[in-house]
Amino acid sequence: MKETILAISGRPGLFRLVGQGNRNLIVETLDAERKRMPAGQRDRVTSLGDVSMYSDDDDVPLMQVFQNLFDALEGKAVDLKLKTATNDQLSEVMAKALPNYDRDRVHYSDIRKLIQWYNILVREGLTDFVSKDEESKEEKQ
Repeated sequence: MKETILAISGRPGLFRLVGQGNRNLIVETLDAERKRMPAGQRDRVTSLGDVSMYSDDDDVPLMQVFQNLFDALEGKAVDLKLKTATNDQLSEVMAKALPNYDRDRVHYSDIRKLIQWYNILVREGLTDFVSKDEESKEEKQ
């Protein structure tokens, strides 16, 4: 899943990789519309599997952060209005997802984006964030 869910710079929300066209990717929005569109060479496309969050120790893969939040909230979406959320509320959610996040390098806008993406994935039922093999590797380290 993590290789096919994409973020595109300048476009809100998340996208699913559907296929490849001639010099572009065909992506589909992860919302009720399921609108398909091309993502060209000029678009900055990032797979969620390639994103990580800063912590006091090592960088933590975004999918592991999502899994931590999913476990802490028992599979529910974050019930928070992102436009009006205070910095303390955002910090509280982030502490559930990654208790030792680097408070100097992780900005409140990053936390808002993390919550927004997490809620999209939970709403769409895409909650297989970390495979069992990856989970066992994390526990051994």
